[in-house]
This record gives sequence, structure tokens and C-alpha cells, in this order.
Amino acid sequence: MRLLALLGLLASCALLLAPAAQACGPGRGYGKRRPPKKLTPLSLKQFSPNVAEKTLGASGRLEGKITRNSERFKELTPNYNPDIIFKDEENTGADRLMTQRCKDKLNSLAISVMNMWPGVKLRVTEGWDEDGNHFDDSLHYEGRAVDITTSDRDRTKYGMLARLAVEAGFDWVYYESKAHVHCSVKSEHSVAAKTGGCFPGGALVTLEDGSRKAMHELQPGDQVLASLQNDGSGQLIYSEVIAFLDRSPAARQQFYTLVTDSGATLSLTAAHLVFVAEGNCSGPAASEKLQTIFASQVRPGQCVVWARGQGQEGHLSRVSRVKMREDTGTFAPLTRHGTVVVNDIVSSCYAATDQHWLAHWAFGPLRALHSWGGPMGHQTEGVHWYSSLLHWVGSHILDPKHFHPWGIMDIDR
Repeated sequence: MRLLALLGLLASCALLLAPAAQACGPGRGYGKRRPPKKLTPLSLKQFSPNVAEKTLGASGRLEGKITRNSERFKELTPNYNPDIIFKDEENTGADRLMTQRCKDKLNSLAISVMNMWPGVKLRVTEGWDEDGNHFDDSLHYEGRAVDITTSDRDRTKYGMLARLAVEAGFDWVYYESKAHVHCSVKSEHSVAAKTGGCFPGGALVTLEDGSRKAMHELQPGDQVLASLQNDGSGQLIYSEVIAFLDRSPAARQQFYTLVTDSGATLSLTAAHLVFVAEGNCSGPAASEKLQTIFASQVRPGQCVVWARGQGQEGHLSRVSRVKMREDTGTFAPLTRHGTVVVNDIVSSCYAATDQHWLAHWAFGPLRALHSWGGPMGHQTEGVHWYSSLLHWVGSHILDPKHFHPWGIMDIDR
């Protein structure tokens, strides 16, 4: 009860502060130019954030070494940015190979370095390691870490260089020695799960008139087929879309695709919640049989809830196959009832945490806010502010075991 009370209190505070957070337009007190942010150099041996590198809130867990012969080698991309000097002492180009997230942060940092010190460039001394020159648990083996200096090798700059790396968005920065700064990022998989979960842009929902609409065309206010009960059971009804918890039309993403005996298929990201049952997959989807699990945990032989139309109950359908595929767009619509039928399969609107009921309860204030006058701060693209808030709250008060093993690493943003 203390957990629920605390979460409710924080959610209420967020609602009270929301108008101020959204007030960014012209008017008295608004639109004033903020003074430049004062940057404080990191001290030697200081790291940011102040947690261990491979833990919650930093760069997250190891996923295993990447070699040139491994399937995951395709996750690495070369960085040919002319504003970055790569030491490449092995003369193999290995230091230029990194994950896309690491590349993006490094390129951003390169701009900051040139702005801070005209004529000076960013220098990478260590990138992806294929030769075993680091400890076994190093993120260098996954292309998620770089060691950096400035091109002039002026060690008096390295404390500020570390601060610039923090500002550039690296997930963990360590002023490791007088000779270099160590930076690392979360895995691409954890970033994929950062909002919990989504559907691809081509996924179909059913509207009130019986027609179908692609997820990328869906708008707040649309009435879509959903489950009356927030555990995926009960009658099918039409529920209003009140917001998008995430909306990224151009994003390329890996999705888990569940193929069922009924012919229905559902694609969702790893940390999205799905209603499943074990055992006999015939008959109606009874409440006592259903549980919610992450999409990445679904296995062939389990049952999902197959929807047949308004007024009817969902029926169980066996999952015959689970496969991975890449698709465009990531969309996470939130309905009043917290459920949505996508491609004829009943799904939760929530993700990242394994408790659908808790997520539905936590989003109660947002539903109330919509009832009072429409969703505040609705985004055209990206993560909804309220979703980001709850992820931050959850990372500080909930047991990590309740989060998806990928999604948990990207909550503390």
C-alpha cells in the first residue's frame, strides 16, 4: 500500500506541475532566453551518473562479445566522421566500429569539442576491441564503449571533455585516468525498449464502423476495438484513444511477431505486454487463465486472446511460431480501458513493467486529465511526458525484477 500511495502522490505532483512544464509559449514570464548552462568539469576518477557502469541507470548489462564472425557483427557500424581522429593502432579499422547509439553520441560530442576549443578535434584511442585487450566484462567488446582524448592531447582539458561527453548523451562517462576519458552507451536492444513497447506503423486496429486503420494513421479521439476488462478477458468494446505513449513514424525497429493457429499475427517490441494463457487453447479467454508477460517471453504453445468483434468475448488461440522482423514506425496508443485489439489479437497498452494492473492504475491520472479537458502536452513525435515521468518514478521505487531486462536499463533518462 505504501508503494501505491507513493506512486499516486508522485503522479499527482506531476499533474500539478504539468501546466508549468508545458507553458513554453509567449507571454509574461515565458519566452525569456535562458542563460547559458554552466558546465563543471568532472574530477579525476569521477563518473556520471554516479552508479556502476553496467547497472540500472547507466549503460546496462553485458550482452556478450561481438566478433567479426558473429551474427551480431552487423550491429556495428563504421564511423568516418572527418571531425574525429581515430588512433587505430591495430590498423584494422576496429576503433571506427561501434553501435549506432555510440556513433550518434560520439558525433554529437565531436561538435561540442570543436565549439569549446576551436581548432581542436575529438580523438578516439580505443573503440571496439576484437583482440582481447580489456577485461572480460568490458563494453569495448560490444562496440558500446570508447576511450577519448582531445587531438592536442592537452590533459588539462580532459575534465571538461568528460563533462561534454555527459552533455552529449553518453549513458556513462568516467574520467578514468589522466590519459583518457571512458564513455559507454546502452545496448541497441535496451534503447529499443526504452519506452517499454510499441506496434509497427502498419499494424491494424478496428474502428467503430468496422473498418480497419493502420497504426500510423490512428489519431487521439478514434474509437478502437478493445477488451472491457483490463486483464484481456470479457466482452470486446470500443474504447477511445486518448494519447500516444510513444509515436515515432520513421523509426526502424526489431519486432517480435507472434503467429497463431487462427491466422492472426501480432508484431510488437520486446518489452510490450501481451495477455497469454497456458494449456488448452480452446474456448473463451477466462480471466482466471490469463496473465501478462513481455512479448520477448512468449513461446510457441502458449495462448493469446483472439478477438472476433464487438460484444463478443475474446477466444484463445495457440501461438504456433515466434519470429523476429524489422519494420518501420513505433506506436503505442493508450485507450481509456488500457487494452487494444491489434491485428485481431487483444494486447495491453502498456510495457516495460510486468504488472499490467499497476501500469493501468498509474496512468489513471492521465485518463482523468483527459476527461477534464483533453490530454495535456500530447506529442506529435517521441515519448509522452507522463510516460517518461512514470518510468523515472518506477526506476527509483520498484524492484528491478518487475522490469523488462532490456527496458529497465533505459528508464533513468
